[in-house]
Amino acid sequence: MRNPELLLVAILTFALGFAQAADPATAWRPLPFITNGELDTNWIHIGYGGWTVDNGALRTKPDAKGLGLLVYQKERFGNCQIRLIFKTKETNSNSGLYVRIGDGILDQVNRPGAIYELDANGHPTDASTERMKTSSEREEGPWFAVHRGYEIQIASSGAAPLNGTGSVYSLAPSAAPNVETRQWVTMIVTLKGDRIFVDLDGRRITTFDSTASNPPAREIWYQPKRDPKRPQAGYIGLQTHDPKDIVWFKEISVRPLSRDAVK
Repeated sequence: MRNPELLLVAILTFALGFAQAADPATAWRPLPFITNGELDTNWIHIGYGGWTVDNGALRTKPDAKGLGLLVYQKERFGNCQIRLIFKTKETNSNSGLYVRIGDGILDQVNRPGAIYELDANGHPTDASTERMKTSSEREEGPWFAVHRGYEIQIASSGAAPLNGTGSVYSLAPSAAPNVETRQWVTMIVTLKGDRIFVDLDGRRITTFDSTASNPPAREIWYQPKRDPKRPQAGYIGLQTHDPKDIVWFKEISVRPLSRDAVK
């Protein structure tokens, strides 16, 4: 490059880009799932089911008794971005990333809530379903997160936009509710004030404003209540659902918001 001014511009541009890439203030910070081959102690499970280490990833181990939730108990997260890398066993394997869960979630460790009992056909009995409804309304165990946080849904096959992958479950629709997730995909959830944005493999699929005056109506008891105010800084968690719902998580990381995080 013979033009010294152009050479100087090129050098400064490279230096600026390197400095930004190396800036720890904007770098992704992993929240480890696994330490010494076991679930890291910064995570705590609430409710039913559990988790297992599988080929370097964390895999759901759900239970027919009811929902479970793995909560990162070490800290709460306000305005930030959360990166989740996951894959599902089947296209309809159900799980979710919970954000902005209220402080009371850690009090639910010893309050798992009601248990589903199954009939001869493997379906929950009417009596146990009624008990589960009551447990939900009381916000016991994982139900606290349902009603005092927001679930970024993982559940693709045949799902409606309000219930599919990337939706803010029953509150904000996903533009790609049935995207293929039986291979590793990257979801980035941006928390900015009252808004939540979801990107899947680089594509913006969901935008949610919690202050909107006309949220979708709550249609059934297991959907989140609309009234409770979720905190702008809260806990995060990962859900276990029904026994068939197997999902692997390879990474969850966080980073502060940059000025151009939401365009």
